[in-house]
Amino acid sequence: MIAVSSGRRALLSFALALALGAPALAKCPEAPQSLRTEPLTISTRHGVERLTGEIADTEKTREIGLMCRTHLAPDHGMLFDFKRPQEVAFWMRNTLIPLDMVFIGADGRVVSVARNAIPLDETPIASAGVILAVLEIAGGRAEALGIEPGNQVRERIFPR
Repeated sequence: MIAVSSGRRALLSFALALALGAPALAKCPEAPQSLRTEPLTISTRHGVERLTGEIADTEKTREIGLMCRTHLAPDHGMLFDFKRPQEVAFWMRNTLIPLDMVFIGADGRVVSVARNAIPLDETPIASAGVILAVLEIAGGRAEALGIEPGNQVRERIFPR
């Protein structure tokens, strides 16, 4: 195993993905988007985990998501608010870092977790049910924090 910085790890992941035949990057925005942040918590078997979530709650911000980022802090993520419960599927187009996707129902309960989504992979990752939101966090963090289906997420979009 080679230990490298997260920025360098993203570049190595990108180079490896291209070498393995992943599609090349489409045009990225000039800079990765930066959105307003809100606190959120997840109750897991380890206790209450506190994170800061960037809020993607418009069609445009949800479409761009975490594309073109080379780093995501371990205590940060992006919360995709779909405004109404629905089934969704995500992909990793233009996403340079591995991500965990936490699919959350309208009641704030975790419905499913997709772990370590592969950078640049365009294979759809389905929600495995009706959800209101998706929390994307750095790859491996869901396991480290003990996030699993049934856990409760608290954020203003979910009822108390």
